[in-house]
Amino acid sequence: MGLPKAHRLKHWRDFRTVYKQGKRFHGKHLVLIVHRSTPADQPTNIGISISRKVSKKAVVRNKIKRRLRHICRLFLPSMKHHRQVIIIVRSGSAECEHEDFLRELEQLLIKAEVLDGH
Repeated sequence: MGLPKAHRLKHWRDFRTVYKQGKRFHGKHLVLIVHRSTPADQPTNIGISISRKVSKKAVVRNKIKRRLRHICRLFLPSMKHHRQVIIIVRSGSAECEHEDFLRELEQLLIKAEVLDGH
């Protein structure tokens, strides 16, 4: 099960805007890029970027994306509105477990001030 449609970052223009104007937060396995979007009532949009450098096999890359989408769904209720977020998976993260991604993404979201109450 993927992210709800209202929370997906889909268009290449949106990705390009976030890449150019967003603020970056680095972790061991993930990089988070956060950009404030203009409409205040817009929900948080999330995009996931994973390169072939992580793994040549699409099966492995898709498994990592599914794990990250699941983790993002867990955090969606506590995320602030009108943010655009891109999660980039670093190379060498193919062996990373679900709990590692969960811990690291939570730390990056807190550091980026995307989660409410932190």
